[in-house]
Amino acid sequence: MKYTNLGRSGLKVSKLCLGTMNFGVDTEEKEAFRIMDAALDAGIQFFDTANIYGWGENSGRTEEIIGNWFKQGEGRRERTVIATKVYGDMNDALDGPNRQSGLSAYKIRRHLEGSLRRLQTDHIDLYQMHHIDRSVNWVELWGAFENAQAQGKIGYIGSSNFAGWDIAVAQGEAKARGILGLVSEQHKYNLLCRLPELEVLPAAEALGLGIIPWSPLDGGLLAGNHRRKDGGRRSGDNKRLEKHRGQLEAYAKLCDELGEPEDLVSLAWLLRNPAVTAPIIGVRTLEQFKRSLRALELELDESMLERIDEIFPGPGGEAPKAYAW
Repeated sequence: MKYTNLGRSGLKVSKLCLGTMNFGVDTEEKEAFRIMDAALDAGIQFFDTANIYGWGENSGRTEEIIGNWFKQGEGRRERTVIATKVYGDMNDALDGPNRQSGLSAYKIRRHLEGSLRRLQTDHIDLYQMHHIDRSVNWVELWGAFENAQAQGKIGYIGSSNFAGWDIAVAQGEAKARGILGLVSEQHKYNLLCRLPELEVLPAAEALGLGIIPWSPLDGGLLAGNHRRKDGGRRSGDNKRLEKHRGQLEAYAKLCDELGEPEDLVSLAWLLRNPAVTAPIIGVRTLEQFKRSLRALELELDESMLERIDEIFPGPGGEAPKAYAW
């Protein structure tokens, strides 16, 4: 397994991150246990989850499954860098008018305690804001996070779904307080979604954040779904598949020439980007997990990268050079 620092922090994490969004939804607890055991055996110790996973009335179920796995012992918790998130509605009537999605010192405190309880741990290694909440100022946000860090309940702070300028504002406020600030940004980034190259990736690199790509296979579109009769699994996938069918067929042909499957080439493409810390592999089965590991061994040469760029052109580089002299 390959390891790297999480942003500018001293924390080492595996170059692949195990995503757990399917646990408790498409993946039952016993299979989730097998996947997490296999991840540690393979050297993947970076796990990502969120308090809302399980979804709706079942929100929190994914964290509970991970907590039950930690409880089995044998160093599972100590060997794992666990990341979770705060922002969404947890369907808790006790939150009252603060149930709605967003961030506040109140919500961070309450929802952090809930995550700690479900995960059966006394600390979270990486606590991430699941989305930006521009109605809350950074004095309140950084104050709440500093409190939790001082109590030993969280180690590092990360963001998710932030714009480039949100990252810049957050880091500016952190610098003024004399604190580390954000160490990571979890962002949708893949061959079909390269817009982050315009501003988010450059901002993250310049300000010391590691990028953690979510949906690296774009919901399966970059994993050969166009070859299946039923197309995508989720509502709306078929429409997107038809929109991108020409690109996906050209990509499949290229991967066939290379002798490698589309999903592994997509992951390898992300892994070679110095801005990327670790793509999230959101597997449903142990077989899918084992298959994903080979992406770490796959090397793409310059000619292959150029051909991929022809099929999936990015925004043209960083702003403003991408669109101005």
